Amino acid sequence: MNDLATACRHYDIVARAIVHLRRHARSQPTLAELAAVVGLSPAHLQRVFAEWAGISPKRFVQHLTREYARSRLRAAADTLSVALDAGLSGNGRLHDLMIVGEAMTPGEIQRGGEGVTLDYGSGPTPFGIAFLAWNGRGICHLSFIGDDGAASLATLAEEWPRAAMRRSDEGAAAMLQRIFGELVSGVPLHLQLRGSNFQLKVWEALIRVPPGEVLSYGQLAGRIGAPRAQRAVGSALAANDIGFLIPCHRVIRDSGESGNYRWGEERKLALQLWEAGRRAPDA
Repeated sequence: MNDLATACRHYDIVARAIVHLRRHARSQPTLAELAAVVGLSPAHLQRVFAEWAGISPKRFVQHLTREYARSRLRAAADTLSVALDAGLSGNGRLHDLMIVGEAMTPGEIQRGGEGVTLDYGSGPTPFGIAFLAWNGRGICHLSFIGDDGAASLATLAEEWPRAAMRRSDEGAAAMLQRIFGELVSGVPLHLQLRGSNFQLKVWEALIRVPPGEVLSYGQLAGRIGAPRAQRAVGSALAANDIGFLIPCHRVIRDSGESGNYRWGEERKLALQLWEAGRRAPDA
């Protein structure tokens, strides 16, 4: 009961902090300013917010700033005006912010991906046909499909409306061979991750889980320093567009059950079994 009461109090604190941050994100409020609003010391607020939300107040402000900047850039506003209006010091800060979360420069976002060539295609894997997309910065999409990939292609076109789309089933097949063949031996591949600070944190922690191992939502939440953010962890996994390489199939329920999987629970179990069978005997 005491734990529930504490969780309730922490929720109230975080909720008030979020309201303030949303209202004042463009002024880039400091931790000290926010702590004064909710009536806690900066250190106490930092701990409560990070434990409950999975990220710090500063990271949350960055997320709000990035969302605002992205919408302004897509409306074709000039980058310096967007940066200053979002509370950033200039184009350099805006560039760094968008590269981290969107994997695109402000100019590329503004142009809807114009000037970017996006290769895509489909090919066989040990788990059925997969749809793959990549560009010069890395793989940006991998999904298991039961059709010709039309839905996956539509998603890409929405995210990159002016990018040059180039189909290459041969290139996709070669890359899938590398992913499902050589990668087991540790050959690195570059991924182009696009998501919120929290999602990136979850995905990066998950990538570090070795093949053949599984962990629960609670354990994954603990690894990112947010043991109470299990539901948010689940939402981050559901938003993953790069299957297998961001291995959400390695996460199971705390009860030990397999749990849901975007591309089918049977495929999730097959992935776990396949990886376990290829794990080094002394691992």
